[in-house]
Amino acid sequence: MNIVPVILSGGSGTRLWPLSRKTYPKQFLNLLDDKSLFQGTLYRIQGLSDLPPVIVTSEQHRFLAAEQVRQQEIKNAAIILEPVGRNTAPAIAVAAMQILSQHDEAVALVLPSDHIIQDRETFFHAVKSGYQAAEAGKLVTFGIVPTKAETGFGYIKSGSASVSDSFEVASFVEKPDQETAEKYLSAGNYFWNSGMFMFHAKRYLDELEKHQPEMIVACREALAHGEEDHDFYRLNTEAFTQCPSDSIDYAVMEKTRDAVVIPLDAGWDDVGSWTALATLNAHDESGNTFHGDVIIENTQNSLVYSDHRLVSAVGVKDLVIVETPDAVLVAHKSEAQNVGKIVAQLKLDSRPEATEHRLIYRPWGHYDSIDCGDRFQVKRITVNPGSELSLQKHHHRAEHWIVVTGTAEVTCDDSIFLLKENESTFIPLGSVHRLANRGQIPLEMIEVQSGSYLGEDDIVRLDDNYGRKGTNQ
Repeated sequence: MNIVPVILSGGSGTRLWPLSRKTYPKQFLNLLDDKSLFQGTLYRIQGLSDLPPVIVTSEQHRFLAAEQVRQQEIKNAAIILEPVGRNTAPAIAVAAMQILSQHDEAVALVLPSDHIIQDRETFFHAVKSGYQAAEAGKLVTFGIVPTKAETGFGYIKSGSASVSDSFEVASFVEKPDQETAEKYLSAGNYFWNSGMFMFHAKRYLDELEKHQPEMIVACREALAHGEEDHDFYRLNTEAFTQCPSDSIDYAVMEKTRDAVVIPLDAGWDDVGSWTALATLNAHDESGNTFHGDVIIENTQNSLVYSDHRLVSAVGVKDLVIVETPDAVLVAHKSEAQNVGKIVAQLKLDSRPEATEHRLIYRPWGHYDSIDCGDRFQVKRITVNPGSELSLQKHHHRAEHWIVVTGTAEVTCDDSIFLLKENESTFIPLGSVHRLANRGQIPLEMIEVQSGSYLGEDDIVRLDDNYGRKGTNQ
């Protein structure tokens, strides 16, 4: 089949806070097995087509996406960077334009990056039916066969039978109340709106131009005046910022006369809350789900998730307990959908826990701020094999580096030298310096910063392999 998968990866997943945060959202987390949800999506489409995927993600997540694509050994994936979020309709539009530039007759299979589908064979069958419908000129959406009267999803009402296992879309319905959801469930012709679509790239663009001409113009400008940057394609910021923000549902699917829905019953879940994650994981005899270093006693129907330390629970039931190095969440399962309100309050208070983990990922590896105080900060730094940090200097801090594992190549002003395990060096304030790992194993080291100001914006980059110009990236 002539299919190009389009993976949308722009979400932030606040309902899974404190594990999912803006800088490291749920699609990049290993929540169920050794693959992230994003990698699970990439794995799911293997075997459908020989054409590489188009991935639309944010500037902030570009290195996360690229690294996880590399780990899946996927070649030639196109990674398009949105400078700002403009919802799904423009994201799909620039992906469709990218597809048309290389594959005139290709069918786009649009998938969110943060869902799971447990029955891959059934999913493949539905995609094949969708391909046939797309070849007939239809714009396909996949409707999830509901398993309960769910109030947290939008619904699709199906009409008369159409081509290849599909049905005409009678209407798209907003999230219902409980009574209405129960009526939808008993009616048998209402499906959860999955956010998955399939159509010829040109067919989608033609419909978008008909119903949202301003959007199509902005997307064309953003793509035409964008630029290549290593493994990425950056959309033009000015043009894309001017683009109207709208979902594909409102912009196209609710307006076109050729929308069809294909029912899908393949173990789908959007992993939209901690209670959903608890349902997807194994339970003990008391209905508990736990992860990490956990000890429980007389506890029922609870999710206990340890990311860093020992977590113990005694005599509780129906709770969600999630621990990370810098935050702990305790919530009743009935309130798990409201975790986003905590994130909103953290943002109002300008708390870093709203958006960042203590462990910060960079294209060269990651660092963990393990201690800080007045005029000092201690970081544990890991540099991937073959990677190096930017050539840089600081105006307000000096640094001490101690190698724990591996070998560091250190540049400090006019000197270049090696540091081995248990060796250290001092980087004076204002010195031009760089840290590199030329070895075959990860370089781990401790960095002690001291000075009057220790913020990440006290970095003057003189040279960088990753095209970074700012500081917080």
